[in-house]
Amino acid sequence: MNLDRAMARAWAEVDEDAFLDNYRLARSLCEEKTKFICVVKANAYGLGLFRAVKTLAEAGADWFAVAAPEEALTARRAAPKAHVLLLSPAEESYLPVLIQQGISLTVGSCQDAKLASDAASALGMPAIIQVKLDTGLHRLGFEDAKSTIPILSMPGLKIEGVYSHLALRSREQSIAQEKLFTGLVDEMESLGFPVPMRHLVDSIGLTRYPQWQMDAVRVGAFLYGNVPPAWERFSEGKQVMALKARITRVAWVKKGEGVGYDDTPLEKDTLVATISAGYIDGYPRVLSQKGFVSIHGKRAPVLGLVCMDQMMVDVTEIPQTQAGDVATLMGNEITLQEYAAWGHLNRNECLGLIGRRVPRIYLRSGQVVTVSAEMEETC
Repeated sequence: MNLDRAMARAWAEVDEDAFLDNYRLARSLCEEKTKFICVVKANAYGLGLFRAVKTLAEAGADWFAVAAPEEALTARRAAPKAHVLLLSPAEESYLPVLIQQGISLTVGSCQDAKLASDAASALGMPAIIQVKLDTGLHRLGFEDAKSTIPILSMPGLKIEGVYSHLALRSREQSIAQEKLFTGLVDEMESLGFPVPMRHLVDSIGLTRYPQWQMDAVRVGAFLYGNVPPAWERFSEGKQVMALKARITRVAWVKKGEGVGYDDTPLEKDTLVATISAGYIDGYPRVLSQKGFVSIHGKRAPVLGLVCMDQMMVDVTEIPQTQAGDVATLMGNEITLQEYAAWGHLNRNECLGLIGRRVPRIYLRSGQVVTVSAEMEETC
């Protein structure tokens, strides 16, 4: 897709300099010996998985983590020599190709391990596995050390590590989780279970509990500009992605009329701008009448209900607005933190919501380096 077409309707701009600065900042918080696992699940939090992995690998990253088999295979194509960890158990039909591609598999039960063992034995090559322990998140994993021991007798498994995930409900609970994790791993080792690598903390955990780095850390949100707000160096994080769209119409709407699907009458004559993006593009409906966009450097409040493909805003105070102008919906002067707060949204969710049909435009030093469109034009 060429740049003109990419910017014809709605698009996302990715600042790769900011992305790499966040990576280097997070990496600087780690000890030199600590493995740095870049979490690139959910299409790299909306950035674009292939491009994100390639960019990070070129900057020196050699560990990546994903949530779905398809993501693992895309990450492998982007970084053929990197370590790729699949954070969720894989469906049985995916196991042969994942094993052949050297993807590290998460094993959270003996059943997971048995499926991986059978697939590896059938292929005649080892399956790399990491064992997941449940220390309080109660999502996946073994709850005690003894339950992991049957894995040792299963053929074809190469044990790479053991890990868990903090729930981050409170400091006391996190401390209890770290203590439990350490105790379970120590018990596993005493029972003869090899633990080449152990890891526990994510982006928030890294800033709150740097002493728990162990052998590796898993960092996702931090890379994409969602730096933990409570961190004392929060201001050093940089916004990476901006969602923008064209204005398609500007017209006066009389007092007493409703806008879009909303029947709330306007309290005054209002200059209304229509923007060519809606909730399917990533501007959530919950921001109807709560959110703002930026046009010509000024804030314009959202009017009515956000539609699937379009939305309307009040530009009465920005009278120079015209069709063809650009509105910034998120990013740049609309910070991720305030955008999420308007709708009581999770900040990662805000990034991940940006839709498939929205082209990603990648920038270096303010210049376009490439454009990626999942839905390529056919004419």
